[in-house]
Amino acid sequence: MTGETTAGDKSSGKKINPTLKMVLELGPVVLFFIGYLKLREEVFLIAGQEYQGFIIVTAAFIPLMILSTLALWKLTGHLSKMQLATLVLVVFMGGLSVWLNDERFFKMKPTLIYLLFGGILGFGLMRGQSYLKVVMEELMPLEQEGWMILTRRICMFFLGLAVANEAIWRTQTTDTWVYFKTFGLPVAMFAFFMFQGQVFQKHGIPDEDEA
Repeated sequence: MTGETTAGDKSSGKKINPTLKMVLELGPVVLFFIGYLKLREEVFLIAGQEYQGFIIVTAAFIPLMILSTLALWKLTGHLSKMQLATLVLVVFMGGLSVWLNDERFFKMKPTLIYLLFGGILGFGLMRGQSYLKVVMEELMPLEQEGWMILTRRICMFFLGLAVANEAIWRTQTTDTWVYFKTFGLPVAMFAFFMFQGQVFQKHGIPDEDEA
């Protein structure tokens, strides 16, 4: 979720400085936020057509996301499915926003991301499987029961975020949505995992050294 982390640098065999990794993942979002604050009241005339500051910042955000994602891939040799899906949606929805000069498409991007991953996890649950385990097992070794519990909760959480994003961008100002996307979504994600401590404690598998 922008905000949105890799599931396994270990599989690539390449290590990356955690600070650099965080800068590459969050840098484009932070720059988008700063650019929006500076240009939100501006109107630009390009090729005879007026563009609001939001659209201009969105146009700049797309290549920033591409460059940061390519840098992560170059440094780690690996990109998670979530990173790839996020990049595709940023390029597609951001491109539509600029082309049609309509900011609504970009605001729908988080909704589509959370619906996509919530739907994938839900499909796996209907089959009695945890697709979350496939991408996160190296980071969080859990018993099968723990993975199923966590997957059900994350599936519902993603669907809840999708509903929240739709409600906010459709009923609130653009300023409110930008603050929600930049700060609200990451804080919600962090808080969600903080409250899963009991699952990790009860169903966690200790390392071989600890065992």
